[in-house]
Amino acid sequence: MSESPVPFLRRPRDHLRAPEQRRVLMTEADGETTEAAGGRRIAVLGEMLELGDEAVEAHRQVGRMAAENGVDLIVAVGNTLAKQLALAAGAAGVPDIAMVGDNGTAAAYLASILRPGDVVLVKASRGGQLWQIAQALTGQPVTGL
Repeated sequence: MSESPVPFLRRPRDHLRAPEQRRVLMTEADGETTEAAGGRRIAVLGEMLELGDEAVEAHRQVGRMAAENGVDLIVAVGNTLAKQLALAAGAAGVPDIAMVGDNGTAAAYLASILRPGDVVLVKASRGGQLWQIAQALTGQPVTGL
């Protein structure tokens, strides 16, 4: 296995969880539940901006929620707050975590690891422009604000 330019808190595993260990991931967009059909649940999570004094704890809470919802891999995009999210997720049981500093690195990393059946959730504050990651992965032109 070649070395990845993405620093990991935990190295990704190539195994899939048994179906009885799978949990359902609730998507904010439609309120429906999505079961990864033979693939992994991947959450690409950026920083939530403008939260003030509650920012650190809010990011930690999102990390814990990811673990509670059976996320297999978190790609945390950003700096200090993303790191808090990633650390809390790892402590709560998310098996694989990657930290990246920007959307381009996140998109390149995901393009290199995605497999058929994987389900990817991309979420952050509008200011994080994480839609750029989804655009890159789906072959659309990458746009800014």
